[in-house]
Amino acid sequence: MTESVLEISNLVVTFDTPDGEVEAVKGVSLAIGKGECLGIVGESGSGKSQTFLSAFGLAAANAKVSGSVKFQGREVLGLPRKDMDGFRGRHVAFVFQDPLTALTPHLTIETQMEEVLAHHFKVKGEAARQRAIEWLERVRIPEAARRLTQYPHELSGGMRQRVMIAMAMMAEPALLVADEPTTALDATVQAQVLDLIEDLRKDTNAAVALITHDMGVIARMAQRVAVMRRGEVVETGTVDEIYAAPKADYTRMLLQSVPRIDGARAVDLPAPDTGAPILSVDDIRVSFPVHVKDGSIFGKTKPLRAVDGVSFALRAGETLGIVGESGCGKSTLARAVVQLLPRNAGSVSFLGRNLVPSERETIRKARQDLQMVFQDPLASLDPRMTLGASISEPLLSFAPELDRAQREERAKTMMHQVGLDPDLINRYPHELSGGQNQRVGVARAMIMKPKLVVCDEAVSALDVSIQAQILKLLADLQREFRTSFLFISHDLAVVREISHNVLVLYLGRAVEYGPAEVILRDPRHPYTKALLAAAPTPDPDVARNKPRVRLVGDLPSPLDTRASLRFLKSRVVDDPDAVQYRPHWIEVAPGHFVAEHDAVESAAA
Repeated sequence: MTESVLEISNLVVTFDTPDGEVEAVKGVSLAIGKGECLGIVGESGSGKSQTFLSAFGLAAANAKVSGSVKFQGREVLGLPRKDMDGFRGRHVAFVFQDPLTALTPHLTIETQMEEVLAHHFKVKGEAARQRAIEWLERVRIPEAARRLTQYPHELSGGMRQRVMIAMAMMAEPALLVADEPTTALDATVQAQVLDLIEDLRKDTNAAVALITHDMGVIARMAQRVAVMRRGEVVETGTVDEIYAAPKADYTRMLLQSVPRIDGARAVDLPAPDTGAPILSVDDIRVSFPVHVKDGSIFGKTKPLRAVDGVSFALRAGETLGIVGESGCGKSTLARAVVQLLPRNAGSVSFLGRNLVPSERETIRKARQDLQMVFQDPLASLDPRMTLGASISEPLLSFAPELDRAQREERAKTMMHQVGLDPDLINRYPHELSGGQNQRVGVARAMIMKPKLVVCDEAVSALDVSIQAQILKLLADLQREFRTSFLFISHDLAVVREISHNVLVLYLGRAVEYGPAEVILRDPRHPYTKALLAAAPTPDPDVARNKPRVRLVGDLPSPLDTRASLRFLKSRVVDDPDAVQYRPHWIEVAPGHFVAEHDAVESAAA
């Protein structure tokens, strides 16, 4: 039997709030063996994170914690603060979801890493510096010595997460608690971080508690799984047992809600119209001037090419999925299309009208048919306005003939259509769940029955069951109103679920376009292949045997003109400011276009 590292027995966590006591964790029991990865999965509010925070003395001040937490046979629940400070970080380490908030912004990486060594091992000076360099190299950060002098904001999200892992593992703890460590990362960076955690687990024989809502990550990483719901463990078992024969209804619901790149679509998409496109985008370009240092007193200004010559067309009732990693230009492209950002070149034609930035009245009239649904509904809704006021606000501009009662009636009708109880019309955003607020955002966008709606990461912050509901809702509304969608996401499985066609962007340029089923079944461009290989699959057998197509490192700087030719290095002019070759489009199958690229792609960044 595997030696036990952590045993949690009947853990109960209760919070004292103005509205009474709230029981967040209800008698949770679980164990993790040496060298084992236990996946703790469940939706938001299930008690996953609170279980481990409370077990190791990190619960909020208003929490009451009871039960038993044994670490390597020693009871640690309720240890004095001084003892716990020496225990945490040395024997159990945490990696949190957002490294930018977990790292101290005004301290260099070197200072923060050496603090760990000084506190737990009394190691300082050059010895500590060398140990820090060794661990940065171990987590595959290039130019480790130089990175030590940098601050967290100077590193990419993937690098910051690797720094967090290095800080957590440099004390060689017996248990690593990874709390949603890849949720905020792009697919290829997520794959690198998961590979890293897996390699460190095998090298150090550390136990890993992997907390996530992503069933694909669990399938790939865990040996055993604990499924949590509303503060309780509803099912435990090996990863193969949980995925092949789940016993709990909640587990089955989670697995059925996960969008998949393979298999049948869960969403029944209506067929788009066959007529002329309602939207035509031709060679659109958006760049921003960025001041850079070049050794001179004043430095110089270089253009950051956020969108660099993208073209596509969209028909009525069609959904175009726009995919790519952070910084590839997805959101900038969409905002330029709906005239929320100025473009430097190119043309946008909508419903037969050429949208010229200088013609403000034409653009204002087009706004009725151009709407957006944003990623964070709470940030896009006015907290001072009721749901009814938010949903009906577009009517004030585009249907001024309606009186207040008529606007309210239209808002109630729209709420019913998006699955919201009309009785909630006088509630405020903070009184609703994330899924309900996202439905409010959809209702607000759809109340004028627009011809085009841009969904910018509209479901990425939602739990899988709520995500599945919103995707079905969008398809139903598309069927009813013949609305076209630009659906922006970094999640290929979600894009495949909702999209008729897919456009893949890399550093502001389109590298592949075609029918969603074709591109995701038969990708031709190396970047699309890498995105697909990196996407987590909610099937242990597939996840274990999936071919590894890895892009090493983070996206290169878009200020360097050579960066966009990462996949066509044979045509690169070795000058970061030179005008570079623009790859041609090749039609590899009817409607399936791929940007020119070298036959063999190097993995190096």
